[in-house]
Amino acid sequence: MNAIKEKEKDVQRAILDYLELRGEFHYRNNSGAMVSEYKGKKRFMRFGALGSPDIIIVKNGKYIGCEVKGTDGKQSEDQMDFARRLIKAGGEYILTHSLDGFIEQFNALPQ
Repeated sequence: MNAIKEKEKDVQRAILDYLELRGEFHYRNNSGAMVSEYKGKKRFMRFGALGSPDIIIVKNGKYIGCEVKGTDGKQSEDQMDFARRLIKAGGEYILTHSLDGFIEQFNALPQ
């Protein structure tokens, strides 16, 4: 029997909907890079912090970063480094491949 493969964008949408329904303070954290052109010159632009998580949640004053991956997705080195630095600074970090996995980790966080 083949397991259903979930796309990252679908898992992410489900988590955002879940957080909205619960009334949790959160936002989608867009980050990445692109090449653009301005006045005939090409420019490389980076936005967001390197390796930063897909979703940011603040609960009881605590910063929680949530990195979402599809079924077969893996963290990049930059994402792993961001996670280590966030935890060292006192924040929380969730890496998930499913809504159920997110809910389990989110509910297990210290209050």
